[in-house]
Formats: sequence, structure tokens, C-alpha cells
Amino acid sequence: MSHVGVPRGTVRKRRALALFTAGVLTLPALAACGSGGDEAVVRVPQDIAPAARGAIAQGATLNWAVDTLPATLNTFQADADASTTRITGALLPTLFPLDAQGRPRLNPDYLESAKIIDREPQQVVLYKLNQQAVWSDGREIGAPDFLAQWRALSGKDSAYWTARNAGYERIEKIERGHDDLQVRVTFSKPYADWRSLFSPLYPKEVMGTPDAFNDGARTTLRTTGGPFKFGAVDKDTKTVTVVRDPRWWGDEAKLEKIVFRAVAPRERTAALAKGTVDVADIDGAGAQRIRLAARDDGRNGRPLTHGPEADLTPAAALRSWALAHGSDEEAAEIAQASREKAKEAIEAYETEQAGLRSYVVRKSLEPAYTQLALNGESGPLADERVRRAVARALDRQEIADTVLKPLGLPAEPLGSHLAMAGQPGYTDSSGAIGDQDTAEALALLADAGWTPGGAGRPKGTEAGSEAQKRKASASASPSASADADEDAAEDDSDDASAEASEASGTAAGAAPDVSAEPSAAASPGSAEKASAEPSAAASPGSAEKASADEKADAGDAGRYIVGGDDKPGDDGSAAQASLQDRKAGGAPGAYAPVGTAAPARPAPAPHAAVRSRIGKDGKTLSLRFVLPSGAESAALRTVGQKIAAMLDSVGISTVITKVSDASYFKDHIASGDYDLALYSWPASAYPATDGRPIFAKPVPASDGSLLVEQNYTRVGTDYIDQLFDRAVAELDEDAARDLMKQADARIWAAAGSIPLYQRPQLVAVDKKLVNVGAFGFGTARYQDIGFKDKKAAGAPARLTE
Repeated sequence: MSHVGVPRGTVRKRRALALFTAGVLTLPALAACGSGGDEAVVRVPQDIAPAARGAIAQGATLNWAVDTLPATLNTFQADADASTTRITGALLPTLFPLDAQGRPRLNPDYLESAKIIDREPQQVVLYKLNQQAVWSDGREIGAPDFLAQWRALSGKDSAYWTARNAGYERIEKIERGHDDLQVRVTFSKPYADWRSLFSPLYPKEVMGTPDAFNDGARTTLRTTGGPFKFGAVDKDTKTVTVVRDPRWWGDEAKLEKIVFRAVAPRERTAALAKGTVDVADIDGAGAQRIRLAARDDGRNGRPLTHGPEADLTPAAALRSWALAHGSDEEAAEIAQASREKAKEAIEAYETEQAGLRSYVVRKSLEPAYTQLALNGESGPLADERVRRAVARALDRQEIADTVLKPLGLPAEPLGSHLAMAGQPGYTDSSGAIGDQDTAEALALLADAGWTPGGAGRPKGTEAGSEAQKRKASASASPSASADADEDAAEDDSDDASAEASEASGTAAGAAPDVSAEPSAAASPGSAEKASAEPSAAASPGSAEKASADEKADAGDAGRYIVGGDDKPGDDGSAAQASLQDRKAGGAPGAYAPVGTAAPARPAPAPHAAVRSRIGKDGKTLSLRFVLPSGAESAALRTVGQKIAAMLDSVGISTVITKVSDASYFKDHIASGDYDLALYSWPASAYPATDGRPIFAKPVPASDGSLLVEQNYTRVGTDYIDQLFDRAVAELDEDAARDLMKQADARIWAAAGSIPLYQRPQLVAVDKKLVNVGAFGFGTARYQDIGFKDKKAAGAPARLTE
């Protein structure tokens, strides 16, 4: 999804943007493929510390960290984000919230019943509303609200600036039943995903006119219909406050108020340590800090074995002391200052660790998956055989192990584009492409004309995407080159803090999610050391080292050609590395700038040996792998480096190009300026609706460009489109799921998108809180969240205004 992608924790956000021909396999083979079926799934439960309402204290304020202060509170607008979804979930009706398995369930707070009452000649759904359901102004929730929302989102009136209307365009009319508490919705075409509609439901005051829709709900919601109502927004403190609604007819909210506080991911460990927030999504490094804090509780004054100076050897400590007390006054002054800085860093770190003991990490799998996207618009990847060869070169199990095992989560490669493990209808359809097989990958490449003897010309003739070639002339000018360097190096200042994340397991819609994953590869023992650094602390000599690193990186444009080094068996046509991919001291497998001493090359992965370059007509097969460069995307880069090494093992070179997180999606993924990329999509309870624009076959526009909707791989087939169209109109749920399984098998075979793993979900939560944490698929019940006892509820540190 970009979580630059699907917002973290959002299941249906993919719908927020209006934003393959598989000739090798036969139709019966595709329909039958699959390596496990519905029964072979890995289910990871919610981790929310469930508790009965009677065990929860009444009152108190909860501080909840969100990514940003939302630009709008209207979830149907283009700039709505994860923060919009989180906040409105406490304020507005959701008619069919999702349970822990991702299944929509009728919400009795709003509905007495909702069902299809006619299928012929047209589908008709009758909603019977809860007679007690009212908006915060006292008006009953009824048919006028449904009617206003349909008219705003039907797409018939362009004055409404809507970002999505999936399903609403299929409605022919909405009528009042016996009274306003009965709503009859008649569809012009059958719509299987009718339960996805009218959630959230906005009052007619927001949906009734274009002006109200476009501007009336951006910074406030005057009328709400949930257990909480809108309180205030404070741009100075970057908070949105919601308060208990006395008109709420359901179970009374246990909390008095919730303060949603915008806290950048890199600042969350410090915010937790200070008690500024009670709940926060975190990465692997933050989770490790909390684990270490719990482990060290009760150490009786013994020094910590992690953090600043923890790896200082006795010899180094003695040398530092000797310098600080030596006869060389200048050296002594420098050494004393360094020792003082180290002491301050240790104290700051110990203070943070003490604060983190109040928290526990709750973990599950997020309803989103990370994929390798292969741009099939042009270049070598326009050939399906080459895309399939790339897929067969990947060891997806190794990648899943890298991300999930260090967190104690099941490391199972995801087998579907359209359902997550544990969802109804999940089937592993990856058999349509096959498991890692070097021989098969080489055979596919040979069939497409790419062979070890095909790269016989001098370097500089690598094959790549047309988007890259279109930029070649522009980048030849000094100004264009400077722009490219600035784009790639924009986040270089973040790399120092990213090093700990890369080693320990940190990670980095609407738009697909390309933000940091909550975990990454780590060698045993590296996580503890790397994640132990405080938010802002430096050990002696670190500043000097960072300065030296910056000088060494002065020319770094974020580009490195994996597989470009001369190796035994190379024919001399391999491209050379031109620039450094990362700073020194980071994750194993990264590359140093040209001219520096080469570190020892790690042993090749056991699944394949390094091979000579693959080429065709004198051109080396070289793919441009675009990755985000920010600190929060460190783990995504680690996964990217592992993929590059796997491709290198079959002779495919990859040019790793780092670009700023801000430009990654807009300027590269959406525009097609990449060959390979990593980003995430959210899961959905309604794949026929939400998956269609992601995998739809691109169609030519009048200006010669492609209309891709959300299919940023630009790979699709007419038959896949037909399967989606049939599924969305199929009212038999089992038949619709079978159509989605067929579509997923063909998406696998087309090899434009290779699902790698379901994203980890790590949430730091105050130990006294219940019914909140890693929700997985489930929808939060805000009225049930609270502190376990009166003492916790009255803690002054939690009553932040």
C-alpha cells in the first residue's frame, strides 16, 4: 500500500484513489494451481489485551500517536490518509466493521438488519436502522443521510471533489421505506460488495452540497455519530482531540477523551519514554528498546549492557582515560569533552530506558503486504519471460524469514494478491509462477534471448526501462545531474539514524505504501546493539566519524550497479559501480564507493552461485531498482539489497538507485520511472472492488500515454479484468471467491507483482491499557478501550491536554 503508500492499519484505504498474458500456462493449470489451499494458512491473532468492560476504569485521557495531523476529516477526499481513518473511526458510523479474520459483521449499534431482499429483476438491499441511532445534534440517522452520500459519491456531479466512488456508481436509486429508519437501495447492476458502502456514513450536512463536501469537513466535524464527538484541533501541538459523546446510545465510552497526537515515527521512542503518548505504532528498533527495558528492570544499579559505550573495550576505556589525564593539554581537552558527551548520552539513554518500562509491545500481522513490482511497460521486463525469470530467481521464504522471524512472527511467504492468510477465501496461488529455481530462471531468460554470451559489447550498453532512457538526455546536463543527486541524497542526513534501524529490524493507501517496514534483516546479536541507541546521543568519536563519512559520500548520487563488479567468468561488459549505495557501517551487503577498499564479499546464498552477466545483442541485462532513501525506509532497502543479490546469482545486474521518500511514489512508482520497486498494498474484505484498479489492464489514452488506474506495474490482461467484473457482480459469495482465486492465479502468472510477505504490526502500548494494540484486520471498538484500574486512569502523566 505508500504506509509513502497504504496507510498503516487501514484495510480499505486502497479505494481512496481514483486515482497478463500468461502464455506459458494453460487455463486448466492456472485454475488448479496452489500449494496449500484454504486450509494451509498461517493465522496470527489480534494482540490487544482483551478485557471485559466491567474491568475497565471509567474516565481518563488516552494519547494516541498518528503519523500526521490530517489534512482532511473527509475520508472520501484525495488527501485523506491513515490519520483521517483512525480519527473518524471514533466519530462516524461504520455499518459493517471487520472482525479479526477480516470479515464484515453487521454493527448492531447502527443496524437492526441489512440484507438483499430482491435479486431479480434488480438487486435491492433493505437497511433497517437502529431506532436509537442519532447524530450528535440529536437528529436521527436515516434515509436522508444515505441519499446525500450516494448523490455525492455517484460520480454524476463533478462539483463534488471525490477521490473514490467504487460501488456507488452502481446504485440506481435510494428510497425511504415505511419511515426514515428503513432505506431501500436499488442497484442498476448487481454488486457483491454492497456491505462496503456507507462506511463511514457522514451526515447529510457534510454530503448535501458540493461546498459542504469539499470544504465543510476538512478541519472539523460539527455533527458526528459515534461514541466520541469532535473536540478540537490544535495545529501548534499537532493534536486532534475527541471527547465522549453524551448522546451516544450504545455502550458508554470508557475514556473521557482521546488525543490523537502527530508524532513522526523516528520520534516515537522518545515520546513513549517521556510519557507523551500511550499508544504508538513502532518499528523493530523501538520494539527492541522496549524489550530490553523490560529485561533490565530490577538490575539493581548494574550498568546496562547496551546503549552508548556498551561496546567500549577495557583497552579503549583505558586509552580514553589516559588521554583525558595526559600531559598533552590539547588532546586531554578533546578527550575530556568526548567523555563528557558520552556520559550525557549514557544518562539520556538510561532515562529513556526507564521510561520505556511502562510499555509492552503488542504484535500481529498488518492487513497489508509488501510486493516486488516489475514495470512491464517497456524494456526487458515488457517480456513476460523475463519477469517470470526474475520471480523464479527469488527465494521468498528467505525474504520472509529476514523480516518476520526476528520479531517472533510466522515467516510464511504470502501466496495471494487478493487475500491475506486467515481471511476467508485465502489460497496460495503462487504455484502459477513457481518457487525459486535457478535452472528455470536461466531457461526462461534463454528463451527470451538473454544468455551468458549475449553481453559482448563494451560497458554502457545495459538494457533498462524506457523511462530511464527518456531521462538519459536530461541527466547528461550538469543541472539535471545536480537535480538527480539532490533527489537521491535528500535524505542522506537521515542515514546515520537509519544505520541502527537497518541492522536491527526497522522498516519503512490510496497510494501504495512505501514507508518503512516495522522489521528487517538482522544477524544474531546485531539487533540488540543497533537498536539500543538513544534518540539523540553520540559516543566518543562518533561526530568525527560521521563527518568523515559525509566527506567520503560527497559525490553519492544513490546509485550502484549490483553485479557490476568484475568476477571470474565475466566477459568484461559488466557496468561498473559509479556511486555509493549507502554510508559505511550499515547493513552487510551494501557497497562502498569506487576507489575505496573492498570489504570481504559474503558467501553467496546457498540457493545459487554467482554467475556471469546475462546479455542480449551485446547489451547486459541490467534492471533499475529504485528504493526510498529515508531513515524510515532502511529495512525496505535491506530487503531490496537481498533481492538484488538473488538476481545477481542468476546473472541479472541491478542498478540500485536511492531517491527521497517524498518523491519515491509520485515521481517514480506512479510515473513508471523504475524497473523494480518495493511497495505495499493493503488487504481488503472486498477484493473484487478494491483489487480491480490495481490489476486492471492499462489502456491507451488519446495522447499515446497509458491509463493505468492504480496498476503501477502496467501489467494486465483482458481475462483478469473479466474475472474481476464477474466477481463483483456475483451475489453468491462462494462463487465470487472462486473467481477471485482464478484471477489471483493469473496475476501470479503475469509476474508483474510478486507478493513477498505480510507486513508486521508492532504497537507500543501502556501496560495498563486494554482492548487496544495490534488489531490486525479487526476494527477498533473505541468505546471499549481504557485503563485497567482507577489508579491507572488517574495517572497525571496521561492527562495531557
